[in-house]
Amino acid sequence: MPHPSSLILPPPPFLKGITVLVVDDEADTREVLSVILSESGIEVTTAASVQEALKLLKSWQPKILVSDIGMPGEDGYSLIRQIRRLSPTEGGSIPAVALTAYSREEDRKQVLLAGFQMHVSKPVEATE
Repeated sequence: MPHPSSLILPPPPFLKGITVLVVDDEADTREVLSVILSESGIEVTTAASVQEALKLLKSWQPKILVSDIGMPGEDGYSLIRQIRRLSPTEGGSIPAVALTAYSREEDRKQVLLAGFQMHVSKPVEATE
């Protein structure tokens, strides 16, 4: 019988080299997302706050933003509002995913109206 590690499929080639910025105040969540995405061939950078994320975006343009909504101080809504005010060349049109424990239908609608393209409820599964 083959060793279980030999049964692991390689990451899909279309994900290799994709850059993602993960913003979450919880270190464990940042770590889990970083591992899940990295195992898929995605290059991940993390930020623990809105201000840290905005500082990173001044010098680097990831392909996708994944942000928690409920963070102390400035939340994910504040982050997406500030990003959407940027020009496209500054990252203002980056595709954004809201990752949140707020999972009601009205929460999903609010996330989409705020400027995110997708709403994913916590806890996140690797298949999502």
